[in-house]
Amino acid sequence: MEEDKLTTQLPENAYRKLKEGEEYTPLMSPKKKYREATAWSVIIGLLMTVIFSAAAAYLGLKVGQVFEAAIPIAIIAVGLSTASKRRNALGENVIIQSIGACSGVIVAGAVFTLPAIYILGLDVSFVQMFMSSLLGGMLGILFLIPFRKYFVKEQHGEYPFPEATATTQVLVSGESGGKSFKTLLTAGLIGGIYDFIVSTVGAWTETLSTTVMHWGQVVADKAKLVLKINTGAAVLGLGYIVGLKYAFIICCGSLLVWLVLIPLMGAFCGGMDILGMSFSDAIGLWSADEIFRTYARQIGIGGIATAGIIGIIKQAGVIKSAVGLAVGEFSKKEKGSAAKVERTQRDLSMKIVIFGIVITLLAVFAFFALGGIVNNVWQALVGLLIVAVISFLFTTVAANAIAIVGTNPVSGMTIMTLIITALVLVACGLKGNTGMVAALLIGGVVCTALSTAGGFITDLKIGYWIGTTPAKQEGWKFLGVLVAAATVAGVVILLNKTYGFVGEEALVAPQANAMAAVIQPMMEGGSAPWLMYGLGAVIAILLTIFKVPALAFCLGMFIPIDLNLPLLVGGAISWYVGSRSKDKAVNEARQQKGTLIASGFIAGGALMGVVSAILKFANVDWFLSGWNATWGETIAIIPYLLIIIYMVCSSMKVDKE
Repeated sequence: MEEDKLTTQLPENAYRKLKEGEEYTPLMSPKKKYREATAWSVIIGLLMTVIFSAAAAYLGLKVGQVFEAAIPIAIIAVGLSTASKRRNALGENVIIQSIGACSGVIVAGAVFTLPAIYILGLDVSFVQMFMSSLLGGMLGILFLIPFRKYFVKEQHGEYPFPEATATTQVLVSGESGGKSFKTLLTAGLIGGIYDFIVSTVGAWTETLSTTVMHWGQVVADKAKLVLKINTGAAVLGLGYIVGLKYAFIICCGSLLVWLVLIPLMGAFCGGMDILGMSFSDAIGLWSADEIFRTYARQIGIGGIATAGIIGIIKQAGVIKSAVGLAVGEFSKKEKGSAAKVERTQRDLSMKIVIFGIVITLLAVFAFFALGGIVNNVWQALVGLLIVAVISFLFTTVAANAIAIVGTNPVSGMTIMTLIITALVLVACGLKGNTGMVAALLIGGVVCTALSTAGGFITDLKIGYWIGTTPAKQEGWKFLGVLVAAATVAGVVILLNKTYGFVGEEALVAPQANAMAAVIQPMMEGGSAPWLMYGLGAVIAILLTIFKVPALAFCLGMFIPIDLNLPLLVGGAISWYVGSRSKDKAVNEARQQKGTLIASGFIAGGALMGVVSAILKFANVDWFLSGWNATWGETIAIIPYLLIIIYMVCSSMKVDKE
């Protein structure tokens, strides 16, 4: 194996659009071979999968947030390779991160759906949960591979890829050391300690609201007008990498819901029945948050689904090309064709991908038909069609969402999947308790497939920037999915027996509760909030007509406003530090340093999220609840302004060299 000494910094065209005829050359030369999938990287990657699957499952069911495992795993990988004095370990670290990241995506797919079965008072076995997660994860990988080249190479510079950017900076800076690593480490320490003090200690509130002032509380009570901003360093860093353009579009969607639609619902919709949509008589007494969770957020779900369908139509050429490429490989007779493809562009053979899809879909059918999920073969076939069609078509939607904002709206797409599944199964004669279990397991397969596809595009983009072999990432990802699925299934059963998901001391499991609330009435003859979904669909269509990115806007309608406004602040900082000088080279240097700082904030916040999860699991409570309730929101603005000032001033302190 011939190894090449690695460059210590990403090329300057790593994040921007390429000029005509320009090529991107990764750190690891396409003409050289490097250590990637070794016994070290695979074993460490699988160990990370087990640990982070358990931690993420507990936190996801406890507070409804599944932390992104890719960044803390990347930090650990760099630390272990440094401690063991492994030279040129960048390729191995990418494999560790890629395998380990299976934990977060499989957990999201499982804990958003499967605990709903327990919540409904029904039962599910280990094998059923394991197979649902495993088959969904495998489909997510297989369906995404044909689109890898489009998203990571052909669309180079078109999307910000915030999580992939932060993880890449961690891996590259950790490998190279020097000023970049010191900048990243300093920002990571500041951001991590800051977020730990906010979320775990509670020295000030994590969310700053206009209700902190008397007039703001009056306006919120009377007119349902309220603005909120998350004061965390990690979300601020995410906004910097997302950039001003997409952050502004996302916030426009959020402001439409919170400043227009929620006040209108609170003022005029009480007790009304509009096109089969019944509004509560007491809606005028509800808070803006309650109106958002119960009604307004559904508009975002309809918008995301419609924007996704529009995106699928627009990308019909890409989908056709990917399918054509896969089918065309069967007609190839020339041997050694794979050798002609550059190492850094070499995917698993499309023959393997197609056989894999066929075998996995047959396994899905067998799981539904023989696993006690449905009553007969026809219902199993219907379930198979739902899984195959939605998982394949919405793979591109999940990848787009991750590429834009770093957040996969998988719960929104899953709710839409559950509604479609429930309608179809009821029409096929499957309803009641059996129907609810079947719909949730089918939804679990789809949810895990979309979550895995969205997360995997991040891994592949990291590999593209660094220069690893895509086929190795793709092949070993299956093993990571297998281990993560087994771990998550076991943890969910253990947590159900230990805490339960219903009752005073139970785990909250907010997404699973939402899924249960959607599926139960439909399986018992009820209906869905079609008016809200339809309104979201109309908004997405109008946005498309006026050439506004509909998916980004609708993500803003679905994601809570306190997580959207910090994106705008971070995006504004990015624009500011990258536009103050008349010298383009200085602006670019400042922008790159700001990206390092933002990546440090995200990495520090993600790592401290793991620490917080461990403390919560151990029942260690350091939260200053009394202090936080009395003074937390009043003083929150001061440290938030300080961390913004640090980010701006530190980013500006660079020169051309």
